[in-house]
Amino acid sequence: MAQITDTMQEYFALPTAIYTPNASYGDENATSALDARSTDQNFSCDAIRDFVNVTCELPINYAVPMYGYVMPFLLFVTIIANTLIVVVLSKRHMRTPTNVVLMAMALCDMFTLLFPAPWLIYMYTFGNHYKPLWPISVCYAWTVMHEVIPNMFHTASIWLTLALAVQRYIYVCHAPLARKFCTMPNVYKCLVYILVSAALHQATRLFDQEYSEVEIYWNGSYEYVCSTRTAAWVMNYVTEDVYYLSYFLFRIIFVHLVPCVALVVLNFLLFCALRQAQQRRDLLLSKKNQKSECKKLRDSNCTTLMLIVVVTVFLCVEIPLAVVTILHVLSSIVIKEFLDYYVANVLVLFTNFFIILSYPINFAIYCGMSRQFRETFKELFIRGSIGSNRNGGSSRYSLVNGPRTCTNETVL
Repeated sequence: MAQITDTMQEYFALPTAIYTPNASYGDENATSALDARSTDQNFSCDAIRDFVNVTCELPINYAVPMYGYVMPFLLFVTIIANTLIVVVLSKRHMRTPTNVVLMAMALCDMFTLLFPAPWLIYMYTFGNHYKPLWPISVCYAWTVMHEVIPNMFHTASIWLTLALAVQRYIYVCHAPLARKFCTMPNVYKCLVYILVSAALHQATRLFDQEYSEVEIYWNGSYEYVCSTRTAAWVMNYVTEDVYYLSYFLFRIIFVHLVPCVALVVLNFLLFCALRQAQQRRDLLLSKKNQKSECKKLRDSNCTTLMLIVVVTVFLCVEIPLAVVTILHVLSSIVIKEFLDYYVANVLVLFTNFFIILSYPINFAIYCGMSRQFRETFKELFIRGSIGSNRNGGSSRYSLVNGPRTCTNETVL
């Protein structure tokens, strides 16, 4: 089995760069090679594998325009859009099991981009990506804010999307069970379990690397840089192969493969149930005394269709990342590596960018497909505060999409 090291730097829960295994720590030849190339920003990355330098993490010709110029605009749009989602869904009359999960997803997506954003702006927008990082505290902050924390929130977002699909499947296909399982207390417990599990999954990444200061000749003078190596506890008690293979296999199975396959299956089942419900609605339309039931069924169908669209967008950006991660691990464990890592880096860069691009889309989906979301948004930001325009609690707005169902779920 080929040696597996942490050859993929993770960003947004996915690899941003894929390297061959690191050179030995403190390699004098590597330092000498760096001295010879230090005045050229396009120096060989093979010479500085042990030093934290962002230029070598991504194909820089693509990373600068995407993360340096487009990303700040997407960050602004994402913060505005997801904040509006949270504000609208947090209103008392909108607080339902489905909406609580949607609100948690919006927060996780926003934090996934918000934490690394200052570093991306500094590195790519301001053109500092070629500079070695120093001191050690800065190098550690870069790793935590650029890899660990975004990875944690993105993992939570994936599991929340799966929880949302399962919840909607219960509402649509097993309505009697919804009263028991899809309650607000159970939803809050599920959110806590997901966030804690995502944090535990990333906990070891906080201390699986060791940093030290090394003085090198760079850009015409001697500078201190951060040198990294795998932590002693990994090398001595677990070994790199076991540690990184376990980490990536867990991600492949429980963060990528199982959620994506389950979401595809649930989306298909929901689509089939939606077609059956539409046929039932057409039948009810022909009966004059069933118009109220028909309206309620229409609103439920609209919510189901909206969530199918949300999950479909999610799958379109997540499946390519899952494929690249699987290929990386397979290439690492076979005797001879078959993956072209430059091509893989480019693919990962674009898939990460499309993930960022997908974050503000949910707001457009909610506005376009949810009448109650639009009405609440208009009352909040166009006509004034809901509280000043509504008496008697949420009765008016619970009727916008029909009365509450027997499962105590208000249609979004």
